[in-house]
Amino acid sequence: MRRVPMGIALTLLMLCPLQAYAGGGPFGIDHRVNKQNSGIWKLSNQNILRYGTILTVAGGALAFGDNDQLGDTFWRSVDSTIIGSVAATAMKYTFRRERPSKTDDPDRWFKSSGNKSFPSGEVTLISAAVTPFIVNYGEEYPAVYALALLPAYDAVARVKVQGHWQSDVLVGAALGVGIGIWSARRSESPISISLLPGGFRVGFVHHFR
Repeated sequence: MRRVPMGIALTLLMLCPLQAYAGGGPFGIDHRVNKQNSGIWKLSNQNILRYGTILTVAGGALAFGDNDQLGDTFWRSVDSTIIGSVAATAMKYTFRRERPSKTDDPDRWFKSSGNKSFPSGEVTLISAAVTPFIVNYGEEYPAVYALALLPAYDAVARVKVQGHWQSDVLVGAALGVGIGIWSARRSESPISISLLPGGFRVGFVHHFR
């Protein structure tokens, strides 16, 4: 069994330069920041990262199949991305927290079903997507840890556009990392590929060689 680097979760969370002002929320750090939807933090850039992550993970899985470690890692990333997104969505409907774009009170929970601030689904998705690669390749290729910058950027960006509170993105990162580690460490084949026809195990790259 692979030894999982113990610092993965801390790496993702510490890379988020979210100032811990006294505030509300579950950790006492939540506060609304001045909205900044421009430049690097622009919402369109966040969407590019989110959809680019989905396309990269899905495309890599289909391209490489499950015949080698890289392909297997892509499929485990597919697993963790799907499971993380489902878990985050379920939590959103459960906690129904109002977003900072709607209120300056971070303690408004269990409101109407349209309130889905907690946790951040985007940060969960991106954290879940990159973690299997960090687990499988981080020790051998330390540069892979740079992937942690992606969810870190998204966490800060989501707060800056008032899409989420600070605790939303921190819990989203922790959720994605936890599911990503679980997916990477499973001894069984990736769940998603077991539900598809056997041809996907080969991958387009190997199939057309």
